[in-house]
Amino acid sequence: MSSRIRAEPMVEIVSADRAAELIPDGAVVTVSASSGLGCPDRVLRAIGERFDATGAPRGLTTLHPIAAGDMYGIKGIDHIAKPGLLARVIAGSYPSGPSSLPMPEIWRLIVDDAIPAYNVPSGILYDMVRDAAAKRPGVLTQVGLDTFVDPDRQGCAMNGRAAAAPIVRKVDFDGATWLYFPTLVPQVAIIRGTTADERGNIAWEHEGAYLGALDQALAARNNGGIVIAQVKRLTKAGSLRPYEVHVPGVLVDVVVVDPEQWQTTQTPYDPAISGEIRHPEASFEVPDFGPEKVIARRVAQELRHGDAVNIGFGIAANVPRILLEEGQHGAVTWVIEQGAVGGVPLLGFEFGCAANAEAIVPSPQQFTYFQGGGFDASLLSFLEIDRHGSVNVSKLAARPQVTAGAGGFVDITARAPRIVFAGYFTAGARLSVADGGLSIDAEGKVRKLVDEVEHVSFSGRRAREQGQHVTYVTERCVMRLGAEGLEVTEVAPGVELERDVLAASDVPLRVANDLKPMPAALFRDATMGLEIAEAAA
Repeated sequence: MSSRIRAEPMVEIVSADRAAELIPDGAVVTVSASSGLGCPDRVLRAIGERFDATGAPRGLTTLHPIAAGDMYGIKGIDHIAKPGLLARVIAGSYPSGPSSLPMPEIWRLIVDDAIPAYNVPSGILYDMVRDAAAKRPGVLTQVGLDTFVDPDRQGCAMNGRAAAAPIVRKVDFDGATWLYFPTLVPQVAIIRGTTADERGNIAWEHEGAYLGALDQALAARNNGGIVIAQVKRLTKAGSLRPYEVHVPGVLVDVVVVDPEQWQTTQTPYDPAISGEIRHPEASFEVPDFGPEKVIARRVAQELRHGDAVNIGFGIAANVPRILLEEGQHGAVTWVIEQGAVGGVPLLGFEFGCAANAEAIVPSPQQFTYFQGGGFDASLLSFLEIDRHGSVNVSKLAARPQVTAGAGGFVDITARAPRIVFAGYFTAGARLSVADGGLSIDAEGKVRKLVDEVEHVSFSGRRAREQGQHVTYVTERCVMRLGAEGLEVTEVAPGVELERDVLAASDVPLRVANDLKPMPAALFRDATMGLEIAEAAA
């Protein structure tokens, strides 16, 4: 018997430039990221630099279940948003920010109709990746029916070139109507973790989410493609504990080390985001008093003890801080699409992360939870509401980069038992909150209750068919979605129903027979004595 010890196979550690050289012309490339969170920015930058220098790779199709990059320093997809390099983009969301900032290059390509661009719900894109890994023909789903995802509307197309090349069909199967997304097979997966050992095992110790990296790596590997993993550091083979490894080395072809990678947007590293420490509850800031806080407070009154609650970007994201301020933290469990369960969802640049989370699960599994309606409620924002109760959050043609697209919104609202939408009744109104009431000092110039929304992100008609409980909370009134449309159920103290609500809407609003005032405590600069109701038996 030979006494020689066979060397263990080691993963290839390469520069970002060398990794970029591995990507062939015409490849389908799937990228794991959520804005700045988990974005393999150094590799994406190298791909763009290679194209600038050599003209290759050309004609890439990129798949982004959640946006890659932001508008605040992590360019992400903008590194590769170049004519000739990018041939087609399919994403759950796109980098977004205020209209005062320059339009990202990817948005310029979209609005100029330079490449076909699609906005596919994040959960469906993860489903497509999983089906590619298993070599199944495609995704059959009812998520997105009667929304912009439906071919009867835009079929996910963001511009004319995309509309001319559909990626979704409406089909009948087993006596029901479904949306069918044929599988897109990636030849390259670009993922990011924290630590790689010498055998290519990747751990996520400093990351705020796993996202879909494992499924994306499987999809590329199972179809003969390559997997590029960007990490922060290297360690000796065998030094990672098995439960720390989320993507095993057998799936990884090359590793790129970027010691400077940031944890998420404008955040180099916060160990509470990755669950390594816990911030004291008193360290979290609570919202300043004003109309937004009034709305968030009223939304909080819709919660039930023990609920598992999803929250979205915007005013609704302040609700966890309302519970903290009112001594009700822990009454519900927050669940967000990037994967955090429990803890305190973060705001601003760190949105999508949570501090003090109880668990972090992979995004594809979190979306399965949402798509199947296993949670209790979702708190979301709105840009527009129409006469059917439908909501637009995904498109604002006049300022496209202000909204990121749908992200997980369509997946989350498809079967959520209870949904609370939060926002201002009109845009640009000058408002004062004092003495337990609201004063509308100058009405907003843009009405948000319109006859037809610009983009149907949520279908009020389908919600009624499914028996979903839908509430709309604004600074001046509360509305419910009833069998005959929108019904005003509460009005803020100081607000005149006819002048400030009914006449300020472009759609007819019914008024509940038992119309009530919104609680005056919402409008006072003191804790409101929030009580979370017990869940219905």
